[in-house]
Amino acid sequence: MKTAIVNLGTIVTGDWRNPTVEGDSIVMNDGKIQSVGTASTDDVSSCEVVIDADGATAIPGFIDSQIHNTFGDYTPRQKTVGFLESYVHGGNTTAISASEVHVTGRPKDPEGVKALAVAAMKCFENYRPGGMRVWAGSIIMEPGLVEADFKEIADKGVWLAKAGFGAVETPYDYAPMVGWAKKHGMVTTVHTGGSSIPGSSGIWASHLMEMQPDVSFHVNGGPVAMPDEDFSTLLYESEINLQVCTAGNLRTLLMLGDMVREADKFDRFLIATDTPTGSGIMPLGMMYTITHLASLTDMPVEHAIAAATGNNAKVYNLNSGFLAEGKDADVVVLDACVGGTKTEPLDGLRNGDIVAVSAVVTDGIPRFVGRSRNTPAGNRAVRVAESKIIQDFSGATH
Repeated sequence: MKTAIVNLGTIVTGDWRNPTVEGDSIVMNDGKIQSVGTASTDDVSSCEVVIDADGATAIPGFIDSQIHNTFGDYTPRQKTVGFLESYVHGGNTTAISASEVHVTGRPKDPEGVKALAVAAMKCFENYRPGGMRVWAGSIIMEPGLVEADFKEIADKGVWLAKAGFGAVETPYDYAPMVGWAKKHGMVTTVHTGGSSIPGSSGIWASHLMEMQPDVSFHVNGGPVAMPDEDFSTLLYESEINLQVCTAGNLRTLLMLGDMVREADKFDRFLIATDTPTGSGIMPLGMMYTITHLASLTDMPVEHAIAAATGNNAKVYNLNSGFLAEGKDADVVVLDACVGGTKTEPLDGLRNGDIVAVSAVVTDGIPRFVGRSRNTPAGNRAVRVAESKIIQDFSGATH
C-alpha cells in the first residue's frame, strides 16, 4: 500500500539531535517511509490513501520497550482482553516483551523457559493486534541454563533475554547468563529496583555493574526505585542504558531526566510503561511520561518524544522510531484537544496535557483516522481526503 499524510503543521523526527524537519508531508510505500518533508503532486496522487492532517503534528509511533505480554492480546494479571490493540489508540505502534513471566503456570526449568520464549516469539511473528508490532519471546534467566542454551535459542531467532525473575540465590548469579546471552547477540535486560512479584528480589547498582546488561529496566522503580546514589554509579561508571517507566517512581523519573542531560548521555535514556502490572493497564502511559518530563522539568518535549521512539529503536536495533526515509512506516498524528488551553499538541504536552491521537499508521497502513477512543477529540479535522480502497478508517470502526 502507498499512503501519504499531507498538510502537516510540524514533523517531529524522533532524533533528539535533529528534532524536527521542514515540510508538510510524509509518503509511505510498501511498509517503509519513502519521503519526509515535501512530496510532489504526482507522488501524492499515486497513493491509495491520502490523509489530510489539517495542520496537525506527526511523530514516530511510540515504542514501549517494556510490556508484559503473554499469548494473544490478553493479560492474566489484569484479566483483560484487547489491551495491546487499545494501546495503539494511545499512539503505541511497537511493544517489546519484558519476558512472558505472566503466563499462567509458566515453566522455570531450562527446557521450559527456552520453549516459552520460542513459542511467544513465533506467535507474534504474524500477529499484530490493532496493527501493533510486538517483539515477543524474551527468555527468563533461570538456574541451570548454560551457554549452549543461549546459542540454541538465538539460532532459532530469540534475541531478548531477561534477568530478575529467576530462582537464583543472589542477583550476582545472573552475571554469567547475561554474558552468554550478549555473546550470542541477544539484547539483555534486567529488572531493577525493589522486588515486584513474590520470588523476585531487589537489584541495585552493585548487581548491575557485575552483570553489565544492555538495559536496566525501570530504574525509577518497577514500582520501587533503587537508592538515589545508584543512579550516578550507573550513569557515570557504565554504559548501561537506563529505562524509566510510567508505573514507577515519579520523583526519580524526573531526577534521572535531569541527570542524563547534564551528563550529555541522553542516548541512553529510554521510556517505557512496564505494564500490565499491579499498576494496571495504561494505553496512554507513554504519553503521560512524556508530559511529566516536558512539564515538570525543562526537558524539551521533542527530546522526551525521542526517548519514547528513536532512543528505544537504536538500543533495540529496530528499523522504526524515526520519521526518515527507509524507516518502518509507523506514524502517529497528534493534535491539541478540544477545550484545552493550548492550540498546538507540543504545547499541550509541555503544559502537562494529554493530547489527541488523531491518526495512527503502522506498516504504512492507516489503523484509524479521525479520533482515538482513548483520547479527547482534537481541534483539527484530520481525515481521509482520498481513498482508492474500500475501507472505513474512522476511529469508531476500530
